[in-house]
Amino acid sequence: MNDPDKFKTLAWILLLVGALIGGPLARSAHAERLKELTRVQGVRDNQLIGYGLVVGLDGTGDQTTQTPFTVQSLQAMLSQLGVQLPAGSASTLQLKNVAAVMITATLPPFTRAGQEIDLTVSSLGNAKSLRGGTLLMSPLKGVDGQVYAIGQGNVLVGGVGASANGSKVQVNHLAVGRVPGGGTVEREVATVIGRGDYIFLESNTSDFDTTRQIVWAINSAIGMGVANAVDGRVVRVVAPVEQDKRVEFLARLENLDVVRPRALAKVIVNARTGSVVMNQTVTIEPCAVAHGNLSVIITTEPVISQPNALSLGGTTVQAAKSNIEIREDKGGLVTMPAGVSLAEVVKALNSIGATPQDLLAILQAMKSAGVLRADLEVI
Repeated sequence: MNDPDKFKTLAWILLLVGALIGGPLARSAHAERLKELTRVQGVRDNQLIGYGLVVGLDGTGDQTTQTPFTVQSLQAMLSQLGVQLPAGSASTLQLKNVAAVMITATLPPFTRAGQEIDLTVSSLGNAKSLRGGTLLMSPLKGVDGQVYAIGQGNVLVGGVGASANGSKVQVNHLAVGRVPGGGTVEREVATVIGRGDYIFLESNTSDFDTTRQIVWAINSAIGMGVANAVDGRVVRVVAPVEQDKRVEFLARLENLDVVRPRALAKVIVNARTGSVVMNQTVTIEPCAVAHGNLSVIITTEPVISQPNALSLGGTTVQAAKSNIEIREDKGGLVTMPAGVSLAEVVKALNSIGATPQDLLAILQAMKSAGVLRADLEVI
């Protein structure tokens, strides 16, 4: 074998090793389909909203004295149907079986006229329940004010409630229901896939490493130069101009395996509920954490003071006696080494009795001290 052949053989070996390292071997461990990481630019849902009336309720509708718009809506609907109410009768109507509602729906891309969509119906007034009601024909409009669908159908409520003599029992929420297939599409929304010879893929997250892996996966499967990164989120792909071939090309792209880079270390804290969520890449620097609880307990007991038997004109007096007790638990000092895993962090914080609310303060203090290797996001 001469030298040029040796160089060619060596080049093919290096290319094969590089493909195995960055391609199938890596994908088998942390690979995801392209459709799970990106979406096609221009292919999107559209939100619809409408106003309507739900009738047929079992006395659980709006109280008309507090929701005058329900009466106005009913009068307008009846007038369109040829029914005229006597003048001044609006104030005497008791429409306990009618409720004013807002209707929301999502219009998926490529939806055609005549197809059905699901509706969500939400009480707008003070109706107690929408269970058993029927939504009357209502237009659903887009952001441009045009009517894109018509909604009507029986409302399904996933709950139940009962009340009597001041007692009330309720399971789940009764003021919101669904109308499966209750919306009929009347107007289509044009969806354009790409511009000219290109389609654009938008990553779900702004990450340069993820974008680089997407470009590599497409070029490896289709051909070099087919995909190019526009920025840290958008990838431009050369695609066939013919519509049917472009759809087939997109179907092939969606099933490509893409190596998912290591996730960014992040801690999400919900200050309202006390929820703390950390991913597995969160680590810390060497630090020591001390935790102590301070609780104040106040108890009040009624004290009855009665006059003695020989007193004249005395009255019985009721007073209150309060006892205040302060308890302070001893704080535990826990030392955590550098680079510990998420499981070790949680175990150490649990060992000192930290509750979710305590974790909020501890994590914020660790971030301020510069020992938390993660982004702390408070929502």
